[in-house]
This record gives sequence, C-alpha cells and structure tokens, in this order.
Amino acid sequence: MANVSWTEGVSNGTAVRLEADFQYSLFTIIYSIVFVLGLTENVSALYLLSNKARHTSPSYVYMINLALADTLFVCGLPFKIHYHLNRNNWIFGDVACRITGTLYYINIYLSIVFFTCICVDRYIAVLHPFTYIQIRVTHYVVVATILWVVALSTTVALVLGGPLHNKGLRNTTMCFENFARSSWISRMALYNILALVFGFVIPFSIILICYPLIARRISRIKHSIRKRKALTTIYIILLICTFCFLPYHLTHFLHFLMRSQVIQNKSFTNLIYKMRRVTLALVSFNCCLNPFLYYFTSSNRTWHFNFRFRFRSKMVYTICDQKLGEYSYIYKLHQSCENKKQRDRIN
Repeated sequence: MANVSWTEGVSNGTAVRLEADFQYSLFTIIYSIVFVLGLTENVSALYLLSNKARHTSPSYVYMINLALADTLFVCGLPFKIHYHLNRNNWIFGDVACRITGTLYYINIYLSIVFFTCICVDRYIAVLHPFTYIQIRVTHYVVVATILWVVALSTTVALVLGGPLHNKGLRNTTMCFENFARSSWISRMALYNILALVFGFVIPFSIILICYPLIARRISRIKHSIRKRKALTTIYIILLICTFCFLPYHLTHFLHFLMRSQVIQNKSFTNLIYKMRRVTLALVSFNCCLNPFLYYFTSSNRTWHFNFRFRFRSKMVYTICDQKLGEYSYIYKLHQSCENKKQRDRIN
C-alpha cells in the first residue's frame, strides 16, 4: 500500500523528449482548488464525524481515518503548489520532500483500502446482519491501526533507502521524480508491483464484487428513502474509484511497462508521460469527493452545526426488529411532558 509510483520522470538522457509544459499550470490550479475545498471539507468532516461517532455505527472509525488521511494530504499541498509553480524546482530540502511525497501516496492507497473496508462493512451489514451486530468498535480500531502501521512502515522502508530529490533540467531540483534507471531497477520496480497488486487490484476487485451483491439486496427493500440513500452511497464510492483511482492506476501500469522498457515506442511513451501528469492531478480530487460519502452514509439525522441543534425535535431511533433493518420505530420524548401535565391537573 505504500507509495511506489514515485518515478515520474525518466533518465536524464530521455527527459527532454518527455517534457510536458502544461503540467506546471495544471498542477498549480488543481492543487490550489483541492487545498481550499479539501481542507475546508475534511476539517469539518473530522469535527462532525468525531461528534457523531459516539451515537452511530462503529464503521465511522473507517470514515474518520479516511478524513484524517485526506487532511494530512491537503496540508502538504502548499509545498507541491510552490514546487510546480516554479516549474518543478524543489527548494525545501530532502526531509520536506520525503514527508510531502509520503503523505501524497499514502493518501492514495489508504483511501482505496478504507473504501474497501467500508465496502466489506456494508456487505456484512446487509447480507449477514446477525454477524454484523457482534462486531465491536475495537475491531474497527484494530483494523485501522494495522493499516496505518503497514502503510507507514512500508513507506519508511522506501524513503530511507536513498535520495528522493534529484537534479533535473534547467539546473532544477526535482522531488520524487527523474530517477535514474539503476535506481528504478534496484528500488522502485518491486514497490510498483506490490502497490499495483495489493494497493489497487485486490481492493478494487473486492469493491466490484461486493457492491453488486449489496445493490441487489437493497433493491428488495420497499422503503424508497432508505433504498435511495443506500444506493447513492454505492454510486459515490464507485464514482470516486472510477474517476480518481482507476485512470491513475491504468496509467501507472503503462508507466511501469515504459520504465521497464517493455514499451519503447517514442510517441507512445511521450503520451504515457503526459497522461500520467493528468491522472496524478485527478487522483487528488478524491479528497474533495470523500466528504459526500460521509454525508450519505450518516444516520437518519441530517448534519447540522451546533447553532441549529435547538431547532430539532428530540427523537430516539431504534433498530427494527422486523426483516432486519427494513423498518424502524420512533419514540417521542414529549410523551413524558404530557404525562407530567396530566398529573398536575389531577393534583
């Protein structure tokens, strides 16, 4: 799951042929939008999710960790904006290069894995409800902790293995790109293979298998509101994976073949390089789309900030005891007030 696709460039001998001047304005604009929207949305999501997690399902642990990974990622974007605004010239030193690059790619693979965890959680909840009610919040915390430890440890093993910023064209300092072929063969190839298989192919396959089964089960529910809400959640995850992660990893696979010299056609390699720049920008949009997932997977109560809480009627929602989640009962707390008034009249 750790970052293994940090080989943007090519050896110095072919770097000129793979230049893409549009990337500087593209990355600057896209990262600026993602920084403003992503930081606002994910900080708000962390606040709301942390408050709601005490009153909702334990699966909110996955969403909180997903929002945390997105927040850490957008915090490193100002450095990358400056880097691309200055035509890929890194001035912040080796440590900052390692940290920002680590956050960037950890976000990609942790996002995919947490999507898979949410998918499996929904699969168990819909198709195996009796098993689902036996799962405790500690189970989710353990899974999330293991994922973070694996991602961080794998990334540390890579970033400590050698220099990650190199001299590029026009005497610039490049960060996480322009690796020499010897470095690619000795360090990067194995990480690329592991990331493609365990960071995308397996998790995405699980999502593609689970969600059609969930959608078919949900389609039998008669209540249109619950049905529409559940299906919307499925569509959002599939949209994020298709729009952000699938193009990136398809291009990443072609890039791997190019760096391994399986693909040697000059015009095709130039196209792959340009496609990779575009998909690297698109993949960052997942930070702006994930908060929509938090909203649609929330409980029946809508999201409001504290200053609007006083306008809401007080209700208690209980899990249905018929047909495993198809109905629910609402008990109004105002009945206690009515009973008190009746006792006052009698007295």
